[in-house]
Amino acid sequence: MVLSDRLMAVSMMVTEGHRLADIGTDHAFVPIFLAESGRIPCAIAMDVNTGPLERARANIISHALEDRIHTRLSDGLSALGSDEADTVLIAGMGGGLCVRILGMRDNLCHEVKELVLQPQSEIEAVRRYLERSGWMITNERIVFEDGKYYTVMRCVPGRMTLTDIQARYGPVLLRERSEVWTEFLDWRKRVLEKNLFALNRSGTERGAARRGEVLKELEELETLLSA
Repeated sequence: MVLSDRLMAVSMMVTEGHRLADIGTDHAFVPIFLAESGRIPCAIAMDVNTGPLERARANIISHALEDRIHTRLSDGLSALGSDEADTVLIAGMGGGLCVRILGMRDNLCHEVKELVLQPQSEIEAVRRYLERSGWMITNERIVFEDGKYYTVMRCVPGRMTLTDIQARYGPVLLRERSEVWTEFLDWRKRVLEKNLFALNRSGTERGAARRGEVLKELEELETLLSA
């Protein structure tokens, strides 16, 4: 199994030897890769829709892994039993959906050893959920693929307190300041500058409120990029 850069980054966050539950598995590429490479002993590939689950099952069979990777129809984590997985993986979903799925099992931090998350949006909201729900971010990586930036994070049960800047840009990413992360900040700055130009021309009350938020974030970005 050959993975994209995004899925490879996701895969490398999974602790070797862990049993995996892949939520929203789609084609089951990640569990197949991890099982074939010997990094995990077994996995449950879960999806809410039968179509993706059938595709996943076909891929698993084609790689002769049906004895190690089982498929399961499930709305988020609802069909995952206690002590069936060490790692829960949620990748390729919007941040709001990611939070909803995790919220279905608020006691999950007492049932599994780690989360591996790759939200497509609302990443700040995901970090804030983790902060108030007993999770600590131990690793983060940002990947650029097909014109988009993707953030991957590994979390373990524990307590953390995030500043606004850490919640927005990532506590580990802030500390490590990788080249791709710096490029992301520069891209984000350009996007906000375009937004600010449009807001300056709108003249509406709502636009004025949003303008203040954009100016604040631009100031944060200037500080981070000049550090």
